[in-house]
Amino acid sequence: MNKTKDRAWFALFTVPLIFIFTTVVIIPFIIGIYYSFVKWDGIPANPKVFVGFDNYVQIFKDERFLASAWHTVKFTVLALLSVNVLGLVFSLLVTAKLRVSNAARTMFFMPNLIGGLILGYIWQFLFTDAMEFIGSKTGLGHIFFNWLLSPQFALYAMVVVFTWQMAGYTMIIYIAGIQGIPDEMMEAAKVDGANLWQRITKIIFPLLMPAFTICLFMTLSGAFKIYDVNLSLTKGGPNNATEMFAMNIFNEIFGYGHYGLGQAKAIVFFIIVAVLTLTQVAITKKREVQM
Repeated sequence: MNKTKDRAWFALFTVPLIFIFTTVVIIPFIIGIYYSFVKWDGIPANPKVFVGFDNYVQIFKDERFLASAWHTVKFTVLALLSVNVLGLVFSLLVTAKLRVSNAARTMFFMPNLIGGLILGYIWQFLFTDAMEFIGSKTGLGHIFFNWLLSPQFALYAMVVVFTWQMAGYTMIIYIAGIQGIPDEMMEAAKVDGANLWQRITKIIFPLLMPAFTICLFMTLSGAFKIYDVNLSLTKGGPNNATEMFAMNIFNEIFGYGHYGLGQAKAIVFFIIVAVLTLTQVAITKKREVQM
């Protein structure tokens, strides 16, 4: 009787979620796969012409898409390093039993509460007005200028904004990992003469691998899928120097009306993100240490 009741409660909570997930994710994904094999402009009255793998072949001839792929890879590598290094530094600072630890946690985490579109517009003002003002007053115009107008620096501007948004979030995950390390282990290391750097590299880092797995996964997938900051901060400019994967796909579908080609790009994008994130999780999972 109890097993039947447990199954009933299990079905009550899971069946609606499975139905919603299937309706919102699985079915549209399958339809999207079908669209990737047709040529269609998105107008319901117009026919869908089956073209096989022509859309996928055309992807690798699309120089703009290949350029956006390179921009995305470069952005992701830079963001992966900056977000996790800064988040880890923040977590070590706020767990050092300082008087301002609680205030620092709040300050570091607050940017994550702001939406990506709003962040982009805020930093657009900072890069266009504040940076130029600082450059004119300090004479360091070669550093403090409007990065958004430079094809070389606009991508770095996006990295700065993404890091400012995500570092506080990864900090919270790293804090949870650090607080899970037994105090007795750290005290024993101090008694044995281990200095701060040795405690960080030999004890904290190995025991933080579960946190590294989560943070690297979230940063990697988030950086690859970035769209809102890309739209509000640079709109892909200047001269398409910051057009990322997601923006290129959006423009292909809704800007040029190439639904089939755009959907083929989306499928390729999905495969790339899935392979990279699963590979990263598999590698970091193997390095996790059990206490």
